[in-house]
Amino acid sequence: MNKFLRFPLLASFAMASLTLPALARQNTPEPSVDALVSEALMTELSEMVSHPVVVSAVRARNVRTYSLSQTEVDELDQAWLREKDGDGAQPYIAAALGSPVSTYLLRQQAQSKGLYNEIFVMDLKGLNVGQSSITSDFWQGDEAKFQKTVPLGKGAIFIDEPEFLEDTGIWVVQVNMTLDDEGEVIGCSTIELNLTELSRRQELGL
Repeated sequence: MNKFLRFPLLASFAMASLTLPALARQNTPEPSVDALVSEALMTELSEMVSHPVVVSAVRARNVRTYSLSQTEVDELDQAWLREKDGDGAQPYIAAALGSPVSTYLLRQQAQSKGLYNEIFVMDLKGLNVGQSSITSDFWQGDEAKFQKTVPLGKGAIFIDEPEFLEDTGIWVVQVNMTLDDEGEVIGCSTIELNLTELSRRQELGL
């Protein structure tokens, strides 16, 4: 190939590649959360994260973390991030993912057949108690998923803005709600729903 033609072609290819995510998003318009996330679905999600294995794990964690200072909480979060971003052993993460509550959440995600993209539950400090997969961080206390649920008390629900995942070409939304046991708020949960799959099922009448 003529060397004077090679670089313009490469530049054109690069420009075309940059437009692929935009085209993917254009071809998958944002679904309506109000139309898809029904009261029945919310009840299903609430029952799932109110399972005894979740409640007992969150209560036990609250006992252990109740007296932690913010500095100690930050240290736990940093330990998680070092393992997640490192290329060595991950004993801390492995222990978290291998717990009974994480195993339960992973099974719920698998049984949803693509409807639940991620599930995790937090204690009253905003620290993860169980998760279906490795979360980006361990402490959620500084995020809206915690701040717009736990401080508001029993029955608080916060549904975040939908997000388009370019790597998979799907729309997702995080549904966050307080966890309570016998009227007492003990933590909160986050369920990331696959809106694209939910829309497909609704269209098929499933």
